Amino acid sequence: MANIVINEKTSGVLGVARQMLWFSAIGVLGFLVDAGVLYAALYWGLGLYGGRAVSYMSAVSATWLLNRRYTFQRSSPDNKLHQWARFVVSQLAGATINLGVYGLLVHTSPVVAHEPVIGVAAGSLSGLLVNFSIARAFVFRHQQA
Repeated sequence: MANIVINEKTSGVLGVARQMLWFSAIGVLGFLVDAGVLYAALYWGLGLYGGRAVSYMSAVSATWLLNRRYTFQRSSPDNKLHQWARFVVSQLAGATINLGVYGLLVHTSPVVAHEPVIGVAAGSLSGLLVNFSIARAFVFRHQQA
C-alpha cells in the first residue's frame, strides 16, 4: 500500500472530491484532445484503431501535464519524464477499459463506427474512476504533501 502524506487540502471527503472534480474537468479537456486528434488522424488515413492509438497517447500526455499542475498541485522532486512514464503505465488499467469499450462499440455499432467520438466518450467515462484512483495513489502521491 502506498504511503500518502495528507494535509488539510487533500484529506477527507472534501479534499478528494476537489481532486476528483479537477481530474474530471481535465478529463473533459483530455476528451477534446483525444477526439480532435482522432479526427485529424482519420483524415490523415490512420484508420479507426491506429488513429485512436495516436489520439489516446496525445490525450494521456495532455492530462498528465494538466493534472500535475492543477489536480495534484504540489511540486514533486520526481523527474518529469519518469513521472510521465509512471502516469502512462499506471493508466493502463483505465486504458484497457477505455479502449475496450471503444473497440467494442466501434466493432458492434455502425453508428459508433460512423461517429467514433461516441466511442471515445463512452471509453473515457468508463475508465475515469480507475484512472483517478491509480493516479492519486501511485503517480502523484508525493505531490499531496
